[in-house]
Amino acid sequence: MKRQRGFTLLEVMIALIITGLAAAALLAAVGTALHATQTASMYDQAIVRAKSRLAAATHGTKLTPGDWRGDDGGGFRWHLHVAPVATASVRRIGVAGPRAAASVSVVLYGVSVWMSWNDGGVERNVRLDTEQVGGAAG
Repeated sequence: MKRQRGFTLLEVMIALIITGLAAAALLAAVGTALHATQTASMYDQAIVRAKSRLAAATHGTKLTPGDWRGDDGGGFRWHLHVAPVATASVRRIGVAGPRAAASVSVVLYGVSVWMSWNDGGVERNVRLDTEQVGGAAG
């Protein structure tokens, strides 16, 4: 009698189970990688938005201590905080010479901007800080 060659039903079932487990692990890894890519993209967007808010707050306008908040669109919220850090009196020499010298008060302001967003139930945020010299606090 000739013996038949091939796989038994048990061997085929084990091969299918191993293939299924490998496919499930691969899909989970792809899902995790996609989520990590999306999170990194949101961090990039948040940094660009925070830089823009920081530039708008420190260029062309007089710094005023306070807190401001708002919605930046795209699921992002912003928070701007301006506070005096130090005050100094600077001697200013006038155009007419040393006799026209005057003392001017200047303030060093700490400026912080936070961008926050919700990432699948996790609150994420980015914070940028700078310091800016301004005129005397009002």
